[in-house]
Amino acid sequence: MDYREYLSYEFLGNTVSAYLWFVGILLFGYIIKTLLSKLITSIIFRLVKRFSDEESQVSLRRHLIEPLEMVVFLVFLFFAVNVLQYPTPPDAKGDPLLKVILMRVFHVFVIVAITWVIIRFIDFIALVFQKRVSHPSSKLNDQLVPFFKDFIKVLVAIFSFLVVLGSVFGVNVAGMVAGLGVGGLAIAFAAKESLENLLASFTIFLDHPFVVGDLVEVGGITGVIEKIGFRSTRIRTLEKTFVTVPNKSMIDKPLNNLTLRTFRRVKFDLRLTYDTTSEQIKAITTELQQYIDAHPQTNQDGRVRFQDFGTSSKDVMVLYFVELLDWNEYINVKEEIAYKIVEIVERHGVQFAIPAQTLHFHKANTKHMRKLPEPAHFPATDMQ
Repeated sequence: MDYREYLSYEFLGNTVSAYLWFVGILLFGYIIKTLLSKLITSIIFRLVKRFSDEESQVSLRRHLIEPLEMVVFLVFLFFAVNVLQYPTPPDAKGDPLLKVILMRVFHVFVIVAITWVIIRFIDFIALVFQKRVSHPSSKLNDQLVPFFKDFIKVLVAIFSFLVVLGSVFGVNVAGMVAGLGVGGLAIAFAAKESLENLLASFTIFLDHPFVVGDLVEVGGITGVIEKIGFRSTRIRTLEKTFVTVPNKSMIDKPLNNLTLRTFRRVKFDLRLTYDTTSEQIKAITTELQQYIDAHPQTNQDGRVRFQDFGTSSKDVMVLYFVELLDWNEYINVKEEIAYKIVEIVERHGVQFAIPAQTLHFHKANTKHMRKLPEPAHFPATDMQ
């Protein structure tokens, strides 16, 4: 059989040559989709080059390669599908029903792919803005850029969904939105918490009770703000766990922004043994007060006073304020002052008191105690 006769052989309404063209177009598109995606990415970068730097080209390519490959492959798939004939019953407009269904599915994938490209490009633009506003660094900018990035991405996703309904399935989107009525009210009630969290996020951005990077305490949770989103705020706790708190809870509950305080307070009792003389206590408190006042990382509000007589010690209150907000520097100052306290106490020949407990044993009243019977004695037996 001549190859031309073989190519003209029909199967399911299409010749072998048509199937070969279909497969060939798909293979060609699959092979060059990456190359075309890189070329399109380079063209897009030339348009935004003045707003970014050379490092952003790699980032742009990393963000757009995959969605652009999908778009390019869908273009070749469109040409490949149109090569074939579809011997199926026509629809109301006279087009083959199978082709109509395939084209609708194809349009959905095209809209999804384009939406994917736009969302990835938004991520790239947000990355560029993040780098531009980081000099000088601003915590407010660090949280505004991610927030508006997510906000725009949500709008794009909603718009794409409406486009799918309108262009692919022929839904009258305007009439649907206008005719929601009671249904829209029901949806609003169902999404009540989500709407409350969304409004709470705007309240957070307007009032600025905290920003990204602040150490806060809310609802029994203490940690650093890592991200403020539409619905929730993410907190990294001091135990390094990751907690997600709804935005509504962040503004409804009392919130203590520990970052905004001007100092860190330290207060404890110095317990000395009861054989410590008054002269020794006066010398210790005076020297320790002078040391705390002269320390470069404390203010003048510190107090060292002999305050109380404990059950097993004479208690000296030590109160001072560290003018450092960084946790590591703060604990270093505490350690330095603690070593100095030990040195001062030991130099004056005084010992720290150890909590002691005295146990009193009362002699039992045996007058009315019943005498227990003596154990019985049995004669020994011979053992063979």
